[in-house]
Amino acid sequence: MTLQERISADMKEAMKAKDKVRLAALRDIKSKIMLALTESGDADSLDDGAVTKILSKQLKQREDTMAIYKEQGREDLYAEEQAQADAIRPYLPQPMTPEELAAAVQALIAELGATSMADMGRVMGTASARFAGRADGKAISALVRQHLG
Repeated sequence: MTLQERISADMKEAMKAKDKVRLAALRDIKSKIMLALTESGDADSLDDGAVTKILSKQLKQREDTMAIYKEQGREDLYAEEQAQADAIRPYLPQPMTPEELAAAVQALIAELGATSMADMGRVMGTASARFAGRADGKAISALVRQHLG
């Protein structure tokens, strides 16, 4: 079962269970998937990598919004965003720990033979694809700069 099919099936379960928060999160994801399908035009479904990218973006948006609500003291809205973020997380791969990410970035730099900041684009392109959904782009970039700089 693809990730897209799993989300659709879980949406039906959330409807039956009357789980409004989870259903809202899954509907939002489903709409983003449908938008991506419309933009591509020729596909009936997205591969798991594309769906993971959408899920990561949705989770990041929820986390950013949670930070704003927390800052403004809006606990009610914060709790709702937290619940939606919790509904998204099970569909994403397990995030890498900072130590795992540091080791993986170091190994990737060695694998690609990168030696200077001129190689940053090549390393970031490969790292972003390889660690998609498992590590934040800012964290990857900081580690690459640290090792190449």
